[in-house]
Amino acid sequence: MVEHVDLSLIDWSRAQFALTAIYHWIFVPLTLGLAFIVAIMETIYVKTGNPEWKQITKFWMTLFGINFAIGVATGIILEFQFGTNWSNYSWFVGDIFGAPLAIEGIMAFFLESTFIAVMFFGWDKVSKRFHLAASWLTAIGANLSALWILVANAWMQFPVGMHFNPDTARNEMADFWAVLFSPVAVNKFLHTVSSGYVTASVFVVGISAWYLLKKRHILLAKRSILVASIFGLVTSLFLAFTGDGSAYQVSQKQPMKLAAMEGLYQGKHGAGLVAFGILDPSKQQGDGKEPFLFKIEFPKLLSFLGYRNPDAFVPGVDNIINGGYKPGFDHVNPAEKVLTLSVEEKIRRGKLAVAALASYRDAKTAKDTTLSNKALTDLNLNFPWFGYAYLNSPQSAIPNVPLTFYSFHLMVYLGMYFILLFAVVLYLNKNDKLEAQRWLLWISVFTIPLVYLASEAGWVVAEVGRQPWVIQDLMPVLAAVSKIDATSVIITFWLFAAVFTVLLIAEMMIMIKQIKLGPKDGGKK
Repeated sequence: MVEHVDLSLIDWSRAQFALTAIYHWIFVPLTLGLAFIVAIMETIYVKTGNPEWKQITKFWMTLFGINFAIGVATGIILEFQFGTNWSNYSWFVGDIFGAPLAIEGIMAFFLESTFIAVMFFGWDKVSKRFHLAASWLTAIGANLSALWILVANAWMQFPVGMHFNPDTARNEMADFWAVLFSPVAVNKFLHTVSSGYVTASVFVVGISAWYLLKKRHILLAKRSILVASIFGLVTSLFLAFTGDGSAYQVSQKQPMKLAAMEGLYQGKHGAGLVAFGILDPSKQQGDGKEPFLFKIEFPKLLSFLGYRNPDAFVPGVDNIINGGYKPGFDHVNPAEKVLTLSVEEKIRRGKLAVAALASYRDAKTAKDTTLSNKALTDLNLNFPWFGYAYLNSPQSAIPNVPLTFYSFHLMVYLGMYFILLFAVVLYLNKNDKLEAQRWLLWISVFTIPLVYLASEAGWVVAEVGRQPWVIQDLMPVLAAVSKIDATSVIITFWLFAAVFTVLLIAEMMIMIKQIKLGPKDGGKK
C-alpha cells in the first residue's frame, strides 16, 4: 500500500513525462512517414533514371535527416524517466515493459543507424539499387522502432502474457507472443504509424503548395504533391479503418475510456455516436444532470461500432462506477450472477489482494506453508483488481471527461478533413488545375500545424482517457511514482521545457532555411 502520497510530486512527474512525450511526438510522426515517401520517390528515380527525381528525393531526404536527429534526442530522455520518476512502475513491470524497449534499441535502432549512413552519404559510392535498399531499410527500421514502443504502451492499456511473482512482488513475462500480438497492440501500431504517414503527407503537400504560391521549383512541387497526396489519401483512409479497430478494442477493454470519449454518463441500448456536442462543465458523476448543453448524434452508431450490434448496451460513467451490468448485451437484472463489479467492490477486492500478498510474504518468512498457500490462493483470486486498492474513492477511477471528449472529436474531425484535402489536391494536381487555386494552396500550407494537433490529440485520448491507470487495473499513477523530492522534478521540468523549446525552435529555423533554399541543384523550374 502507498503510505503517504505527495500529490505535487505526482502532478509534476506526470507533467514532466507529458511535456517530454508531447515534444518527442512532434518529431516522430514526420520521421515515420517521410522515410517512406522518400523511399517511394527514390524508387521512381531508380525505375525511370530521371535525374529530376533524384533531386526531389535528396531534397526531402535532407528535411527527414534534420527531423530524425532531434527526434532521437528527445526519445532518449523520455525513456530515462522510467527509471528516474517512475521507479516503482519500473520495478513492478520492468521485466515485461523493458523487453520491447530492449528489442527496439538492439534491433530497430541499429537497423536505422546502419543504413541511414548509406542513405545520406552513399550517393555515387554504392549502386543505385543498394542505395535504394538502404533507404527502404531505414524507413522499415524507423517503423520497427515505433512497433516495439507501441507494443509496450499497448501492454499498459491491456496487460496480457504475464504472471505475478509474489516472492519478488513483480510481474514477469509468461508469453512474449501474447504481448506482441495483443489485439490492442496490433491496432495501436497500425493506427499510430498510419497517423505518421498522414502527417508526413500533409507536410510534403503543404511545403510543395508554398513553392507553387511562390512560383519556385514548380516541377518538384507538382511531383511531390502527386506522391504525397496519393500516399496521404490511401493512408488516411487506412487511418480511419484502424481508428475504428482501435475504438472497438477500447470498448471491449477500457469501457471507461470509451464513456469519456463520448461524454456518456448513463449507458443505454442503441447508444448514439456524438457527431458534435458541448458538454456541461458543471456535470458531475451521479448528479443526474444531462451531460450535454447541446449535441447532435448518429442514432445507434456507438453501439454498432463498439459491439458490432446496433442495439447493444453501452455502459456510461455512472454504470461503470456502480456496476451491475453486462456490456454489449442486455442490461442484466442485479439479482443475476454475471454482472460487472462496482468500483467500490473492486477497491475492496484490491485491498484483499494487497493484504494477501503481505500475509504470503510474512508466512514465507515464518515458513508457515499452510498459511502461505491460503494467502497465495486469496491473492490469485483477487489479483485482477490489485491496483484498485490504491484508489481513494470510486470517483478517482474517472478520467478527465471534457479533455478526453474534445480531444477525441477534434482528432476525428481533422481526420475526415485530411481525407477530403488529399482527394481534392490529388484531383486538381493531376488535371493541372491546382496551381490556379491559390486559396487551396494556402489552406494546404496552414494544414501543417493542424495535422500535428490531430496527432497530439490522439495521444491525449489514449493517455488521459485511461487515467488514473499507468497499467490498466493493476497500477494507478500514484503508486508508480518514485519516492523523490518534488522540487527536483519541478526544476528538471523547467529545464526540459527550455531545452526542448530551444530544440524545436532550432529545428524549425533549420527546416525553414532549408525549405527557402530549396533543392541544391534546383532553379526556378
